[in-house]
Amino acid sequence: MRDFSKWLSTMKDSIATWEYYTDFQKVYGNVDAIKIELNILNSLIGSKTIDSDFIALAKKYPNIITVIPILLAKRESEIKITDTKGELKFNFKRPNYSIEEYSEFMQKTGLFDLLQNHLINNLVDYVMGVEVGMDTNGRKNRTGDAMEDLIESYLRKAGVTYFKEMYKSDVERKFGLDLSAISNEGKTEKRFDFVFIYNGVVYGCECNFYSGGGSKLNETARSYKTLALESKAIQGFAFIWFTDGTGWNSAKHNLEETFDVLDTIFNLSDLETNGLIKLIEK
Repeated sequence: MRDFSKWLSTMKDSIATWEYYTDFQKVYGNVDAIKIELNILNSLIGSKTIDSDFIALAKKYPNIITVIPILLAKRESEIKITDTKGELKFNFKRPNYSIEEYSEFMQKTGLFDLLQNHLINNLVDYVMGVEVGMDTNGRKNRTGDAMEDLIESYLRKAGVTYFKEMYKSDVERKFGLDLSAISNEGKTEKRFDFVFIYNGVVYGCECNFYSGGGSKLNETARSYKTLALESKAIQGFAFIWFTDGTGWNSAKHNLEETFDVLDTIFNLSDLETNGLIKLIEK
């Protein structure tokens, strides 16, 4: 019998790789795509007549309007504003207001002040910083990718035949299994992060990493407990859950319930100590 508290204590607080913190190639690509428009807008820096200068510039180079949202750290092409006039919906991809009204947008959002009073020297550099800041939102996805990469490295090391992102229906066709027990009698289409076969048993795998807490962890633990119980009725199939992260400390009771019914729940410490094959042969 494994000890849950001891197992939980081996959870890692991070699996950050070198590329985790900022995807600079993505940042450079995003800035490069709008560099011309930003350099045109640079001519407004320090302008004493910025309102009329912007209007003249937008009439000559209408594409400069498309880059206004990123100056406010927004990726959306439409920005909503509520004021005494009601709700305004500025579209920056397909302008739906006059240039004068876009000039008013620049003035009231503080962008003219930013440019006119030399608070910045170059919009390309400014947007580079904005992009770096916004890229931090992608860290959640990169954590998931890093966990999948780690699990894939153990699958390769084990020498098993495996498949990535495989749907339940594909597993059924390829291996001749009936997985209706885990799909609400065929009403839902489950997707596994990895599927591999060893000693005649098909393993459907989920993998995730949680560095922080939240309600999603409780939901995940409950759903995987159900999946674990349903899988036991399927001959020739087994469910494996690879999970890690100190975020589980905030949802340890739900995780323990799943731990008690799922023999094949493993963290990275399990894999580091035993390797995949030893774990599934126990």
